[in-house]
Amino acid sequence: MARIETTLSIGDVAKRTGSAVSAIRYYEDEGLIHAERNNAGQRRFLRSEIRRISFILIAQELGFSLNEIRIQLEQLPDKRAPTKRDWGKMSKHFRKELNHRIERLEDLRDKLDGCIGCGCLSLDACRLYNKEDRAARKGDGPRYLLGDVAETD
Repeated sequence: MARIETTLSIGDVAKRTGSAVSAIRYYEDEGLIHAERNNAGQRRFLRSEIRRISFILIAQELGFSLNEIRIQLEQLPDKRAPTKRDWGKMSKHFRKELNHRIERLEDLRDKLDGCIGCGCLSLDACRLYNKEDRAARKGDGPRYLLGDVAETD
C-alpha cells in the first residue's frame, strides 16, 4: 500500500501554487506561511499552506500589499489556513478597501482632463492632487503625489 505524504516539499508547493520557490521562501521569511524542517533540514509544508499561499496570491492580485495581507492572516488562530467562513470575513474588509480605491479612481478619471499639462501641484485650481490648495501652506512648487498632503494640515 502506498504511503501518502502528510507534508510537501517546497518544490511540490511551488508546482501546486504556481509560485516561484524564491517567493515561497520569501513568504516564509515574512511569516506569512510556515514550514517544518525534516532531519536533513529541508522545508516541509503542511498541505494547508497551499491555501495560505493561494490567499496571498489572490490578495496580491487585488492590489493588497504583503503587510495588508499579513494583518488579515494574523487574525487566524494557530497560523492556520483561511476557511470559507474566514474568507467571508476577510472579503468584507477587502471589499470596503476596493470600493474606496474604485471611488478614488473614478474621481481621478472624472477630473483628469482639467489637469493635463499643469505641472504645478500647488495651484488653487488643481482638484486632483491639491484640493483647496493645501500644498501652498508647505511652500512653492510641486511637492506631493496623490494622498501625500494630509487633510489636517
